[in-house]
Amino acid sequence: MAKRLEQWVREDVGPHRDKPLSWLSEHHFFRDPPRPSYSDTDFFFAPADGVVLYQQAVSPDESIIDLKGRPYSLREALRDETYDRPSLVIGIFMTFFDVHVNRVPYPGRLSYRELDPIDTLNHPMLEVEEGLLDELRVRAAGAEYLRHNQRMVNRIDTERFDDPYYVLQIADYDVDSITPFCLKQNHPCQQGQRFSQIRYGSQVDLVIPLSGRWSFRPTQSVLSHVEAGVDTLVAVHEKQPDARRLLSAKETST
Repeated sequence: MAKRLEQWVREDVGPHRDKPLSWLSEHHFFRDPPRPSYSDTDFFFAPADGVVLYQQAVSPDESIIDLKGRPYSLREALRDETYDRPSLVIGIFMTFFDVHVNRVPYPGRLSYRELDPIDTLNHPMLEVEEGLLDELRVRAAGAEYLRHNQRMVNRIDTERFDDPYYVLQIADYDVDSITPFCLKQNHPCQQGQRFSQIRYGSQVDLVIPLSGRWSFRPTQSVLSHVEAGVDTLVAVHEKQPDARRLLSAKETST
C-alpha cells in the first residue's frame, strides 16, 4: 500500500540495504510477488512500483521538469512533435529495491512503440535513486535520462474516454531491457494485468489527456511510494454540465 517515502525507505528498503549486490540481483530484484487483483474504473491504478517524482497537468510544450535549465515537455517525453493534448502526467521512479513488473492502470486495448536512446548509451539514473534513498528528496539535476534514454510508448485505447492514455517506460543506463509480455499490437488488457517488465532502475510515466467531460484528480502526493495495481493514482469523475461548458469556453479562447 502507498507509504510516505521515509516510511518506505525505513520499512521496506532498510532490511535489504546491507545485502551484497549479488544477493540483491539474484534473490530480490527479479521477484514478482502475488498480489490481489483490483478492478474499479473510477480510478487509474499505479502502473509501477516506485516513488512519485512529479504530477501535474501540462500543455504539450509546457515544462514537466527543468533539466539543467532546459524544459522537458510531453512532446519530448513521447518524442512526438504532433502531440497536441493538454494532459495530466505522473512520473514514478522505480528504484533497484522495487518490483519491476508493470501493470495496466485502466482497461482497454494496448499497442506499443519502442524508441531507441538518443545517444549511444542510456544515461544513468543512479543520482536520482541515491537522492531518494539517502536524502529523501528528488535531485532533478540528475534526471537527464528523461531526455535521452530508450523508452517504450504504450498507448491504451479505452471505451470510456475519447482519447487514449499512455504509459511511458524509460530504461536505465546501458540496459536494453523493456520486455513486453505480449508481442501483439492492439490487444485487450485488463486493469491490473501484468504487461511488461523493465530491468534495474527505471521510470514509468502515466499520461492522461484532459477531457471536457471527465475530471482526473491525483490521489497520491509527490514523494509517496506506490505499488503497481494496488494503489490508485487518479480518481475519475464525470464533470457537471456547467464545468464542461467552462472548459469548452477556455479551449475555444486558446
